[in-house]
Amino acid sequence: MKIKINHKTHEIPEGSSAKDAASLLNLVAPEQAISVRINGKLKDLDTTLLDGDDIVFFGFDDPEGKEVFWHTSAHVLAQAILRLWPNAKPTIGPPIENGFYYDFGNLTVSEEDFEKIEKEVEKIIHENHKTKRIEFANKQEAKEAFANNPFKKELIEGFEPGSISAYKQGEFVDLCRGPHMMNLGKIKAFKILKTSGAYWRGDSTKEMLTRIYGISFPDRKKLKEYLDLLEEAKKRDHKVLGTALNLFSLKEEAPGMPFIHPRGLFIWNQLINFLRELQAKDHYIEIKTPAMMSKELWERSGHWFHYKENMYTSQIEDREFAIKPMNCPGCMLFYKTTTHSYRELPLRVAEIGHVHRFEASGALNGLFRVRSFHQDDAHLFMQLDQIKEEILLLLKFADTLYMTFGLPYKLGLSTRPEKSKTIGSDAEWEAATNGLKGALDEWGHSYHVNEGDGAFYGPKIDIQIRDALGRFWQCGTIQLDFSLPQKFELEYVDKDGSHKRPVMVHRAILGSIERFFGIIIEHFAGKFPLWISPYQIRIITVADRHVPFAKEIMEKIQAKGFICDLDDSNESVGKKVRNAQLMKTNYMLTIGDKEVENKTIALRTRDNVVHGEIDISYFLDKVSKEREDRSLMSPFSIAP
Repeated sequence: MKIKINHKTHEIPEGSSAKDAASLLNLVAPEQAISVRINGKLKDLDTTLLDGDDIVFFGFDDPEGKEVFWHTSAHVLAQAILRLWPNAKPTIGPPIENGFYYDFGNLTVSEEDFEKIEKEVEKIIHENHKTKRIEFANKQEAKEAFANNPFKKELIEGFEPGSISAYKQGEFVDLCRGPHMMNLGKIKAFKILKTSGAYWRGDSTKEMLTRIYGISFPDRKKLKEYLDLLEEAKKRDHKVLGTALNLFSLKEEAPGMPFIHPRGLFIWNQLINFLRELQAKDHYIEIKTPAMMSKELWERSGHWFHYKENMYTSQIEDREFAIKPMNCPGCMLFYKTTTHSYRELPLRVAEIGHVHRFEASGALNGLFRVRSFHQDDAHLFMQLDQIKEEILLLLKFADTLYMTFGLPYKLGLSTRPEKSKTIGSDAEWEAATNGLKGALDEWGHSYHVNEGDGAFYGPKIDIQIRDALGRFWQCGTIQLDFSLPQKFELEYVDKDGSHKRPVMVHRAILGSIERFFGIIIEHFAGKFPLWISPYQIRIITVADRHVPFAKEIMEKIQAKGFICDLDDSNESVGKKVRNAQLMKTNYMLTIGDKEVENKTIALRTRDNVVHGEIDISYFLDKVSKEREDRSLMSPFSIAP
């Protein structure tokens, strides 16, 4: 029979499984053929193939591969825990961005237990059990299988009628929709990372569970690289650097709502100015909408029914209001203030909106997860035939912004979910998806297609940036939306005088500006490029007699718009240099007898290279150009 494997046609014997097809392609290494998608749906590798099937294999480097690898590893962890603590009650164990966790009731563990758990895990992996899917006929049968686990029974009760499945490996059986790896031998490296408490189903009124985090890989080298990365990440922790560099703080009086300090605000303003500069080139208009709007608006947008638990609400003069968790509805009201013509389209409306969303206190994490943040939102209104060109313009916008910070990125296209669960006509979905895909193809950057992973209201492009440690961060989103224009009855007048509904695209490039701020703190390890550095130049005097000339130099530098301060303390020059280096200062200018006599400066750069005596005008010309170009590299980074 004929099937398509990774988009190429192959002939295989009838009755072959996906694993047989993987062997045909020699995808047998531990990092290969971890999961498979058959006709658009993720399946187990022992699934029997049919004539005409379209299959795609995923390895460990693919998100689909990692998810299955780590979910299978979570089951191994649970199996090890039950061997060591038979009375523990497994609850859920999902894959996460880096690794997995599993929550257990009736269990207490500490770091002293990690080695013992890892040894049991290693034993299970060496046993190399084959995983087997079990289908239950109904809820009752499933509950009988987990009769001794109240957590599993509660989960089963909440499932929709239909097939309920579990997976078995050796003596261990766990409730799971799958898919899983066929055997455990692909797991070559396994590490317990930490343990913490977690409420059952995230509800603080329910039982406290023990959560165990782990990571696994198809080879030991990847584990070592990951652990090395964790150590480097500790040195770059934005919460630590944010305090050391006096950039921001978090207070108990406002949990999850950052205070941005003057040095941090300098970086913030440079980000916003750069963003606005790019938007001006692409002819955006910018608006500002109210922070609090009425319940009726949020009902109309749908947020009141689906997002209320994350909104801050208030009652004023017998009316209910909510602080905005998103900027979109306000922009819809702005669009409706006037009648629009097709000649105005595409209309690009930007807003740097301050939004608030309730997050559980346990989920808060520095600038990465907050309750109060700003989004660089934009809503673009256009006709169907304008989608491709607008998306191409957005991709160029994102590329310019990210690459200025030295942040490579990867793209993902998420297509229409199951038709019955979406709004919009077939023609609209086809035109929208083709517009996104056409722009991505023309842009030429590789991209990954996430079949059926779009929102119910439209397809989207997700942009993940990669920082200096190789970590990926979801920041940018380009989302088609058929829903809000319909809910708010948005219209424009077409050439023939008829009223038509515009296509709308949500666009965020930085995403949460607070989160992006945290990302670049860690990306640069606090050593910011000159144009956004809050500690640009420090003048260091050798003795008090050098202070008058040092002040003259400082005035010249400040007149050029640079941040420049003077260290004329009684500390030694070596101590002053170390202090400047601790603040990640880009340039240190030492003034001594020779410099006063020759009207020069002695230059030391942040990389601790001493460049010696140079003319101040030459220095200013160089750093002015560096700032103007938003360069990632200093013109003095290589010693003469």
